[in-house]
Amino acid sequence: MRIRSRFGRISPMRAFFAHLALISLALVMIYPVIWMIVSSFKPQNEIFAELSSLPTRWTLENYANGWNFFGNVTFGAFFINSFIICALSVLGNVMAACLAGYAFARLHFRWKGFWFAIMIGSIMLPIHVQLIPQYIAFVKIGWVNTVLPLVVPKFLATDAFFIFLMVQFMRTLPRELEQAAMVDGASYWQRFTRIILPLCTPAIVTTSIFTFLNTYNDFLGQLIYLSGLERMTVPLGLRMFVDSGGGQSSFGGMFAMAVLAIGPVLGFFIASQRYLVQGVATQGFK
Repeated sequence: MRIRSRFGRISPMRAFFAHLALISLALVMIYPVIWMIVSSFKPQNEIFAELSSLPTRWTLENYANGWNFFGNVTFGAFFINSFIICALSVLGNVMAACLAGYAFARLHFRWKGFWFAIMIGSIMLPIHVQLIPQYIAFVKIGWVNTVLPLVVPKFLATDAFFIFLMVQFMRTLPRELEQAAMVDGASYWQRFTRIILPLCTPAIVTTSIFTFLNTYNDFLGQLIYLSGLERMTVPLGLRMFVDSGGGQSSFGGMFAMAVLAIGPVLGFFIASQRYLVQGVATQGFK
């Protein structure tokens, strides 16, 4: 029996080896994650001492030690700090990107092309060039060691990529819908909130997913602006398990907390993917 595809007939043997190669490649790609998960259940002295990937004794002590590694401040406080920063960043970035995208895509104002070119040009500006000027500005206004430097810029439409994403998506929407609303007397704000935003669900979900991932995994920005232990986030907490001198490192606790840190990323992506598919399905009437 042969398998028929759009490119012709594929023999069962060839399909078997193709799937076997893909499965082998997938196992190679996810092996480091599997090793980390298994190592989180190993005793601390067996993680790098044993050649076998499977532990000789399964234990949960790494999770207990990692959760309470910092004394009075548990690792749960780092999760809460990360979730607060991520929630505010997603909210600010979505609001600012939608508003700025609607202005560039639908409104007409003076020097629109010039400001759009400036916005696109800012994408090519390396973020490291902005670190020192931004840090000096935040120090002078007393925002260092707070979440404000990490959150407030999101409300000011500083992520040009997501603005460009919104602009390009809104340009694909039929203008007849807005024109019909104009005939009914709808204002700019009513057309934006009642027509454009519901149709921009795929772009909004995409912006939310990538903003969450970028903020949750951000290490450099949080390292620069957050210094107190009670204000640290998940990436900074994971770094503190490894001592630069090599004397007080807790790799077991780090692996255990890293396994827990993966959960919110996967959960947010899986939950958002459903809305992304629903949003794409609503665009079929165009």
